[in-house]
Amino acid sequence: MRKPTLQDVAKAAGVSYATADRVLNARGGVAQKSVLRVQDAIKNLGYERDLHAANLSRGRHFQFHFILPKGDHGFFRLLREAVEAELVPQRADRVIISVTEVPALDPDAQAEALENTPPECDCVALVATEAPRLSAVIDALSARGIAVVTLVGDAAPNVRVAYVGINNVMAGRTAGRLLRMAHTARPGCVLPIIGALSARDHRERLAGLGAVLAEQGQKITTLPAISVHDRPDLMRTGLAQALADHPEITGIYSIGADNRGLLDVLENLPAPRPFVVTHELTLSTRNGLERGLIDAVIDQKPAQEVALAIDVMKSIAAGRDWRDPARDITPTIFLRDNLPQHEGQKDGRHMIADAI
Repeated sequence: MRKPTLQDVAKAAGVSYATADRVLNARGGVAQKSVLRVQDAIKNLGYERDLHAANLSRGRHFQFHFILPKGDHGFFRLLREAVEAELVPQRADRVIISVTEVPALDPDAQAEALENTPPECDCVALVATEAPRLSAVIDALSARGIAVVTLVGDAAPNVRVAYVGINNVMAGRTAGRLLRMAHTARPGCVLPIIGALSARDHRERLAGLGAVLAEQGQKITTLPAISVHDRPDLMRTGLAQALADHPEITGIYSIGADNRGLLDVLENLPAPRPFVVTHELTLSTRNGLERGLIDAVIDQKPAQEVALAIDVMKSIAAGRDWRDPARDITPTIFLRDNLPQHEGQKDGRHMIADAI
């Protein structure tokens, strides 16, 4: 069955093709009753705009900009690689994508990068840390007609146009459920490790964890979270100190993204080690699963997240409805037993991630 065309829309609405085109492109000069008929026809026929054809006819490109955390750890790298993988394919749709990297968990750097958004940009996507200045800049961009989409965590929900990412409260609850299952026959003491409380996704995961661990039926103590700002050095010193202060720790939930320091500490612990849940399937966490240092990884599928973000940005820029339940990303839980084969695994040999 062929897709409906704009000519079909014009015919169903009882208007000329030129009038339907004016309504679709919001160029004005059309009577309100005709606008409503065209809009009803678009809805009833399920018409979807051909973005490439529309841009080609206007002789223009859409320009999308990503502001991403810079750093050498696996998740940020995967996120950047996912965006880079879209650069060439999206050009075929006359979509130009550019990238700026800023320090992780630094709202001032994020705000400054947003303030430097070129006026010809149609949409910006960023991994944001909540702060008043950042919200103000996002609001100002919206007033200029530049839509902002947040990734990973739903920062600035009152001013951003869309959020694309996982439900982080659900992710934290999932981690809590895994930790409860690991403590079925024994009491426990769980240590949460966060990047920073200013990161909404970290706060929401922590809240989800706490809600599940507070349920009746098991005696599980939750220690105050330690903050390591996604830095391996702070992870090593902070976790080592926490384990020394609380030798009763039986579970660890690493909420942030960099787990190299975590593995360094865990590999030197005597058995039995704590049950460990982390986020993001990177080379580091894969290595931790394979070696039995990590028990479960909750992955938010960065490549899918970036692809869906670009779809949303296209819809926003083209004036289409982006509110699609398929935008929701359900995290994957990886254990040692269900790891997908990595391209670095050949002839049964496993790649070791020593500085990822």
